[in-house]
Amino acid sequence: MMAIFWGVISGIYFVVFIFAIRLLIVVRKGSECKPGKKGSVSLLVVAGSGGHTTEVLRLVESLSQAYSPRHYVIADTDKMSEDKIRTLETSKNEMDAQPKFTIHQIPRSREVLQSWSSSILTTLNALFYSVPLVFKLRPDMVLCNGPGTCVPLCVAGLVLGALGVKKVLIVYVESICRVETLSLSGKILYHLSDYFFVQWSTLKDKYPRSIYIGRIV
Repeated sequence: MMAIFWGVISGIYFVVFIFAIRLLIVVRKGSECKPGKKGSVSLLVVAGSGGHTTEVLRLVESLSQAYSPRHYVIADTDKMSEDKIRTLETSKNEMDAQPKFTIHQIPRSREVLQSWSSSILTTLNALFYSVPLVFKLRPDMVLCNGPGTCVPLCVAGLVLGALGVKKVLIVYVESICRVETLSLSGKILYHLSDYFFVQWSTLKDKYPRSIYIGRIV
């Protein structure tokens, strides 16, 4: 009985979550929010774990210093990404006295092997922490590449724009390991992102709105 109860509750949360996303899409299309002023670009980078972190840091490494400050968000159970971020930023800022990056933690949306029904609740919990964080940082752009943690952060960015506070650019780069199908995060953010990049032509054929950039090696 308890399993049925929690299944019903999770289903309700899921419906509300999808409705909220669709509402944000509609509101965003009619939003008159203006993007940030020319000059430096405040960047929020969502780092997953393992390969996700390696890939997104490779992207950050190629960016100019105009993308500053850089705010990194990692899951609170991720024990390795912070060290990788600090190593990269030390090399990028070795001539600067003042650090131009921050690292923040939020609850993970979905753990490996976690059931889909329970992940709805954990995603909503992550959204609860993401909204005040994004409202505090007010980034010009969110850069992500697939970890589940990125979905609530991108939704929080959409809320910022929908309320007329600030237009936040959502840039999604699908992981190189996704050759035939998008990740779950990709399937959601394909409809929400401003720029959606894929690294395999097979995905470009299936998702025409995406931008094919070839493999990042």
